Amino acid sequence: MDKISNLIINIKNSGRAGKEYAYVPFSKYKMEIVDVLKKEGLIVSASKKGKKPAKTIEIGILYNKDGSPKVNDVTRISKPSKRIYMGSKDIKIFKGGKGVLILSTPKGILTGKEAKKENVGGEALFKIW
Repeated sequence: MDKISNLIINIKNSGRAGKEYAYVPFSKYKMEIVDVLKKEGLIVSASKKGKKPAKTIEIGILYNKDGSPKVNDVTRISKPSKRIYMGSKDIKIFKGGKGVLILSTPKGILTGKEAKKENVGGEALFKIW
């Protein structure tokens, strides 16, 4: 199964179900992605829980004042079967600037805005809004 899809769908579904936290199996790569989402204000918190064999990431779900989840939807762009790469000039804003594009670049996991600013491209992982 696609681990990144599992991560982002878990966050979306936990928000829609009204849960306070989402739990996903730990990996350094997923932790980097979650840290970027936290920095962008799409989740409340992210922390590593558990011991060696069964580590998990506890993700605090962020809600708007009206009780709706901050993460409305996600779209996976690059999949294990079909990788999609973008140059810095190919990165465009979407959803009127309210959405966030997450990329895996040589400088680490970055948002579309950061990648454009750093003038780097990379694998387009997903869009989240």
